[in-house]
Amino acid sequence: MKKRLMFILSFVIAFSMLLAACQPANVPPPDDPALDEPVVIDPVEEPEVEEPEVEEPVVEEPTDRVRVRWFVGLGAGSDEGTFEPQQAVVSDFNASQDRIELVLEIVDNEVAYDTLATQIAAGNAPDIVGPVGIRGRDSFRGTWLDLEPFIEQFDYDLDAFDPVMVEFLRVEEIGQLGIPFGIFPSFVLYNLDLFDEAELNYPPAAYGEPYVWPDGTTVEWNIDTLQEVAMILTVDANGNDATMDEFDPDNIVQFGWLNQFTDARGVATMFGEGSFLADDGVTAQIPDHWRDAWNWTYDGWWNDWFIPNGIYGGAEWLTWNPFGSGNMGMIHIHTWYIADWALGEVTFDFDFAATPSYEGTVTAKMHADTFSIPRGSANPEAAFEVLTYLLSEEVAPRLLAIYGGIPARLSLQEDWEYAYPDRNLNWDVVVDGQSYADDPNHESWMPGFLEAEDAYNEVWTTLSNTPGLDVDAELDNLRETLQTIFSANLP
Repeated sequence: MKKRLMFILSFVIAFSMLLAACQPANVPPPDDPALDEPVVIDPVEEPEVEEPEVEEPVVEEPTDRVRVRWFVGLGAGSDEGTFEPQQAVVSDFNASQDRIELVLEIVDNEVAYDTLATQIAAGNAPDIVGPVGIRGRDSFRGTWLDLEPFIEQFDYDLDAFDPVMVEFLRVEEIGQLGIPFGIFPSFVLYNLDLFDEAELNYPPAAYGEPYVWPDGTTVEWNIDTLQEVAMILTVDANGNDATMDEFDPDNIVQFGWLNQFTDARGVATMFGEGSFLADDGVTAQIPDHWRDAWNWTYDGWWNDWFIPNGIYGGAEWLTWNPFGSGNMGMIHIHTWYIADWALGEVTFDFDFAATPSYEGTVTAKMHADTFSIPRGSANPEAAFEVLTYLLSEEVAPRLLAIYGGIPARLSLQEDWEYAYPDRNLNWDVVVDGQSYADDPNHESWMPGFLEAEDAYNEVWTTLSNTPGLDVDAELDNLRETLQTIFSANLP
């Protein structure tokens, strides 16, 4: 759920054990003014070797408050524009009572996974982690406490949430690993100015509506129609679009389509929900519709040219924020992108449309964030009390305004003030995307999760940078690689 630095087309997370040295040696005592500022851990470069300085030991004053550490970084919240409003929530909580001292630890997303793994391995786990989505949660499978005993102990009302979303955060044989906080449906985001320039009608504003061509012909809004529209929106330096014989693929200045800020599983899911792990929990597989998605994308990179390949993806005007550049016709994205810190102030008009169907079925992949408590928490009951504060009717809207999510709490959804209130945006189609969520989720657990993720991302990167490859052969090799990883990481 995220910062500019993460907005790149490489999806491999760098792990560096040097980060253990970057943890704060002592967290300030509760009455220290330093608590008004969050602890921020940034990515680090290779440190220079210096002679250690001998300092006087820090002696903390005794306190009756229970300290609860809130770790932010696996999802949204590690971008600089989010620091102050998150810290304001912490300060308000600390001022509201005198039993618990909440301490905010913000870790840059690039290093958050390694940092959290280091803390857990060292017996120094935080008390609350979040906002965290399915990928972040399942990257640390076996780490989280089942919240069901706390829900019963504190008589916490789960009826305030859609039961489907409550079940979404329950893992069979493990437990209730979170309580719904924010949902982030996916949708098509499009540039109205580029559609107007191409004299094209806009994509459907609601699910079930057809696409209308300029001559009045109506067709199903599906993958094939999307490609036709995207090729017209893809333009070279001479003004030719990708449907024309004169089109120059070596000098493209505007693209029609991109599944932005997702990985290979996320791209494939637009063609249907699925998993690299078969239902038996043992066998590696490549679902047929995922093969179709990878082949379609590869053709879009190297033959039909309406999707920026890895080479174009490295261009300055596309690197960190392709849609925000103003040179992208349509993207598929989640609501967290429609936040001031992510999309930013753009000079062109944009709006939201329905996700296209594939073979008659619509799949709009879902992100859903929660807060979880690690098994190593020193104060799990106090952590649960803080967790319920963050999920409350008063506080959740403040945080979701920062993170760009839709409230999971039903009482907040009707009057929720969405981002960019000065624009007349089609939020209904975004909310309706909940009905087409993927299950299993595209970020779900696999044996050897991070190693498996590295394996498929490596193949995806090769394909995006290399024309003339046999995609099916690459996928066959990937399946064998994944099977080796799965087998090595199963009990």
